Amino acid sequence: MSVTQDQATWFAQTFSQLADNVERAVLGKRHVVELVLTAMISDGHVLLEDVPGTGKTSLARALGQSVQGTNTRIQFTPDLLPGDITGITVYDQKTGAFEFHAGPVFANIVLADEINRASPKTQSALLEVMEEGSVTIDGISRPVGDPFLVIATQNPVEQAGTYRLPEAQLDRFLLKTSLGYPDHASTVRILSGAAVPTSELTAIVAPQALIGMADIAKEVYIDALVLDYIARLVDATRSADQVRLGVSIRGALGLTHVSKTRAASRGRTYVTPDDVKSLAVAVLSHRLILHPEAEFDGVSPESVIGQVLLDVAPPTQREPG
Repeated sequence: MSVTQDQATWFAQTFSQLADNVERAVLGKRHVVELVLTAMISDGHVLLEDVPGTGKTSLARALGQSVQGTNTRIQFTPDLLPGDITGITVYDQKTGAFEFHAGPVFANIVLADEINRASPKTQSALLEVMEEGSVTIDGISRPVGDPFLVIATQNPVEQAGTYRLPEAQLDRFLLKTSLGYPDHASTVRILSGAAVPTSELTAIVAPQALIGMADIAKEVYIDALVLDYIARLVDATRSADQVRLGVSIRGALGLTHVSKTRAASRGRTYVTPDDVKSLAVAVLSHRLILHPEAEFDGVSPESVIGQVLLDVAPPTQREPG
């Protein structure tokens, strides 16, 4: 079933309202706000890597407040156990039966703060839920929230006492981005008190509306030439001289999904090559494994994707209106 122009227009208006609401608390970061919203509607998860104090927690809270659902925060520490995230079964002496106590992962939006500070076993517990959308304890599978978004953060500066996420687990994040410091004008507005506290934001979208938006995004038209472009981009990452392991097929699928969502957020019923190009760095860069020599020379995954975008020609045929 193809998407109608009316559906695309409604999608774009709702997407813009959500972004506007979040940006009331997170000033000057429209691009990152839209990236996170795009990931949520595309049934994906986000990894925010940034130094402390840039607003990672505020962004997650603002998004949670903007959606009429539940949101939780998990502060990852070395002593955090998998059961602290997923929940546990406890024996009730009064009833003589085991009772399940749900963990904080049972929510629509979960902020996993400093995920690299927890042990690999605990990290894997969260990443399994991200992949399956459910928790299995004592042989019983329990679905988590719908929609379900995990925003994981990590600090790239302080690495002492941390556990680096393995590449196979990084691949499960739909996109990776960073907030960075606000520009001068936004900094002045923040200092003047223009940013609204996240607790004062009101929910403007119901979870069912987000599910409806996700259904619309899946039906956005993507031409065979654009799919070929995505495939050529992915192939180019695998043959790049600096890359030891290129983008997986999961990465190619992820780029396809978010491109559809971005097209709908712009009020279009079809995907253009510009949609793909605008999201390629956020979706693909964290999936690359570089040669040690390239890393030593200061090459970054983002620069490799940037060069690939320059080298691989996009299709020029006009998309259907």
